[in-house]
Amino acid sequence: MHIPLRIKRVDSITELDPGDAGCVAISGSHGGTSAARYALAARPLLSVFNDAGVGLRQAGIAALAELQAHGLAACTVAHTSACIGSADSAWDSGVISHANPNALALGMQPGLALQVAIGALHSRMEGLSPPSA
Repeated sequence: MHIPLRIKRVDSITELDPGDAGCVAISGSHGGTSAARYALAARPLLSVFNDAGVGLRQAGIAALAELQAHGLAACTVAHTSACIGSADSAWDSGVISHANPNALALGMQPGLALQVAIGALHSRMEGLSPPSA
């Protein structure tokens, strides 16, 4: 038996809902603090954002620290590798640029193609069994 890895692609992180808890949420949203609020409400296993060029005072990746503080994994893809606002672009060509410690623990290493990192996570999770009741 294995634990399935659900992947949900959303152009905006605002499209997530509580039924998406535990999924890998690949979004086209920037990784700012407003985006973190939507990820906190849905509680995905991993939230993926666009770094939006990082910005002044690292505003484009601020969600990573906020989500880490709540025990959630989050990473960004480089704005030079994927179009902001497009989850398909993040999936098709995104390269991880930043990751919080929880995302690093899941294998989301900066410099890796997002598809490669998610594929490796999926392979690792297939070997896990859900806890027995």
